[in-house]
Order: sequence, then structure tokens, then C-alpha cells
Amino acid sequence: MKPKKLLLSVAAGLALWTAAVGAQAQAVRPEVGKPLQQASDMLKAGKAREALAKAREADGVAGKTAAEQLMIDRMKGAAAQRAGDNAATIQAFESLFPKVSGNEAAQVAESLAFAYSQAKDWGKTNQWIQKAQSMGGGSAQLKQLQAYVQGQSGDFAAIGRDAAAAVSAAEQAGRRPDEGDLLRLADAQARTGNTAGQTATLEKLLANYPKKDYWSIYLGRVQRKSGFSDRFSLEVMRLKLATGVLTKTEDFMEMSQLALQAGLPAEGKEIVDKGFAAGALGTGPEAERHKRLRDLANKAEAEAKASIEQRATAAAALKDGNDLVQIGYAYVTMGQADKGIGLIEQGIAKGGLKRPEDAKIRLGVALLKSGKHKAKAVQTLRSVQGNDGAADLGRLWALMANQAG
Repeated sequence: MKPKKLLLSVAAGLALWTAAVGAQAQAVRPEVGKPLQQASDMLKAGKAREALAKAREADGVAGKTAAEQLMIDRMKGAAAQRAGDNAATIQAFESLFPKVSGNEAAQVAESLAFAYSQAKDWGKTNQWIQKAQSMGGGSAQLKQLQAYVQGQSGDFAAIGRDAAAAVSAAEQAGRRPDEGDLLRLADAQARTGNTAGQTATLEKLLANYPKKDYWSIYLGRVQRKSGFSDRFSLEVMRLKLATGVLTKTEDFMEMSQLALQAGLPAEGKEIVDKGFAAGALGTGPEAERHKRLRDLANKAEAEAKASIEQRATAAAALKDGNDLVQIGYAYVTMGQADKGIGLIEQGIAKGGLKRPEDAKIRLGVALLKSGKHKAKAVQTLRSVQGNDGAADLGRLWALMANQAG
């Protein structure tokens, strides 16, 4: 939101203040009190310029007391702000500021920050923002103005520090961080080249505001994370499918082909079928290619189903558990989750695994697919470790599971 719109919001909040000035006008000399009362009435009627003129009339009275001058400065500032007269607003409120304290001083400082922002004096704007905040001022409008000013100055490091402090304060208080603060922090981190920080902030956005757009952004970035292994391409696409962000024709094609290459034809067939059901496959100039892929997936699935029991028996006789984990997950993709989970657990227990953390992911996802072991699935997924992307995927699956209810 730009300063002008924010200023209108702040000015609207001065209604009770000017009403109080109008009421106090009865307690001063008539030559001062009468124009101040008229100014208050005019402000209530939306006649800000006329109100400012009346406040100036009161200011022209000779021999004013300190109390009278205080009331005049209050009314002049409020009327000038509502009238959009920045010079008069600044003059009145800078005169008023040293004479007030507490919440009123914070409000005057905030009003001065907005007035200087209208004059595009960003240095003075920032000074008054700092003064308002030091006095306890922290309205949503002031925070938005601060972000705007920092953006105008290009000081994204400052934006990042302020947003990070707001996020940290919310977390320490046991509150959900404000979505706007998280977005500001992610943007500042992107602009300052803090890729790791931005990834962590996006993950917080997912945890607190699980919108499809945030899932799409995060999953589009996670594979570019330093050290993230290419072998997890299919796993990332599984998450895209589970969170509803896999919609493109080429994505359905790629995921199906990756599943077939991974020795999981039932999963490959499932993806093709979903692509056809969604209208992403089976139409357009590549429709025949899509149909050939479906035929291939159907054939591979039939062959896998015919041989899987024999392969499971052979895997059980091996010294290591690698094949048991693979065949167990194949059973899961065929709709036999309980049987598949048992084989995966046997494979993990047998040991000798080439990639034990990958096996935990397989087990966690299998437990989720069973629909009966959510708590155990989340615990398993959160236990995944590694710097090659495995731990990231474990956390994301656990996060998705919790959001799914």
C-alpha cells in the first residue's frame, strides 16, 4: 500500500482526538475556544480545509497560554493532515511533539512520518518511524510505511532485518508469523542473494500458510538447492502431485516415464490415467504419443503384477534389504499398502542398504498411503537425514501430511 492510502487510514484514526479538542475548547477563552470548536465541527463534517482556516484563526489570537497553544497545535495538525497540507501538518506536529508524551507522542511521531513520506523526504520519514516505534508505536500502517520506505531506498538488508525480527518475535511468543512479514523477508532475501535463507522462509510460509502457490514456488526451487540430488526428481514430482501443483502435460509425461524407469509401472500407469482424466493427456498434437505411453504403462504393469510375488521371494533370500524395499514400495503403488509396508520394514531391518535415508522416505510415504498410520508416517519422515535432499523431502512429506489432516 502506498503512503497516500496509508496516510488516509492514519488520519481517520484522529477523529476521537479532534473531538476531544473540541470538547476542551469550552474551557479556554472564547476568542480561542470558539474557532477551535468550529474547526472540530467542520472536521466532523469532512471540511478539512475550512477547519484548518479556523485553527489558524485561533492561532492568531494574542497572548495565548501554553494550554491554548497545545490545543491549537493539535487541531492544526489534525486538520492539515486531513486536508493533505503536508507543510502545515509538519509544522503543527513538530511544534506539538515536544509538548506531549506517551501514546499521544507516538501518534504524533507516526503522523509526522506519514507527512514526510508525502514530501518524499525518506530520511526524515525514517527518523520519525524510528521515534514512533521507540515510543511503542507499531501500527500495521506504520509497518507498511516502513517497508515501503526501505523499498524506495533499496535497503533490502534493512527490510530483511525488520521482517526477520517480526517473524522471530511471533515465533517466540507462540504465534503464527504474519504472512506479510514472511513474504517481505523472502523477497528481501532474494534481493540480497540469501538463497538458503529464502528457502527456509518459503518453508515457513508452507508450514503456516499452505497455499498451492507457495507449494509450487518451493517445489520449483528445492531441486536447485545446493547438493540436492538428481535421483529425487520423481520424489519431487510425487509431492507436486500430492499438493495439486502438477498440472502440465509435460509434467505428467515426465513423471510417468520416471516411474516406469524406476521399476514402478503401476505408479506410471496411475500418473498416465490421472493425466488423461485431467485432460492434460490424450489431446492436442501429441495425443498419439500419450496413448503409446499409456499402452506401455499398461503392459509393464501387467508384467510386474505377474512376477512380483516371485521377485519378493527372491529378495527375501538376499543378504541385504535393497530389493525388499524396492518391491515393497512397488506393492504400495499397486494398492497393497500393508503388504508393501511389511516388506519395506523387513528390508530396513535386514540392513546393507545403499541409501538407508531413501528407504525411510519410502516407508514414510507408504505409511501415509495406507491411510492408517499417519503419526508413525510423520515420525518416520521427520527422522530422515542427509545433505543431498533426503531430509528436505522428509520434512516436506511430513508437512504435507499434517496439512492434509
